[in-house]
Amino acid sequence: MSQAPLPSEIQLHKQSRKLELVYGDQHYLLSAEFLRVHSPSAEVQGHGPGQEVLQLQKEKVGISNIEPVGHYAIKIYFDDGHDSGLFSWDYLYELSMHQDEYWQTYLEKLMAEGYERQQDA
Repeated sequence: MSQAPLPSEIQLHKQSRKLELVYGDQHYLLSAEFLRVHSPSAEVQGHGPGQEVLQLQKEKVGISNIEPVGHYAIKIYFDDGHDSGLFSWDYLYELSMHQDEYWQTYLEKLMAEGYERQQDA
C-alpha cells in the first residue's frame, strides 16, 4: 500500500512548463525537464539497475497533457512524444521531496558526459 500522501491538487502550468503538486500547505513546482529526465519509463530507467539512459537535450521539453491512471498514478504526455512512464503517487512525492538532490545528480551526470545545458531553456 502507498506510503506517500496523495496530492490535494495537481496543476499543469503549460506556459512555464511546470507541474504543481500540492500536499497540504506545501507546494512543489516540478519542471517538465525534471520530470522528463526522471521518467519512470523503461526508455529512461532501463530494465534494471545500471541500465539507466541519460536524457540529453530536454531543456525545452513541455507537457502537453496529464491524465489519471486508476487511483495510483498519472500519465504525463511530453511534447517530445514521450508518454510511456506512469508517475505513481509515491514516485511523484519522492521527486517532490528530493527535487534539489536529484536535479544536482542529473546535472553532475551531464557534466561527466561533457554535455552543456542550454541555459535559457
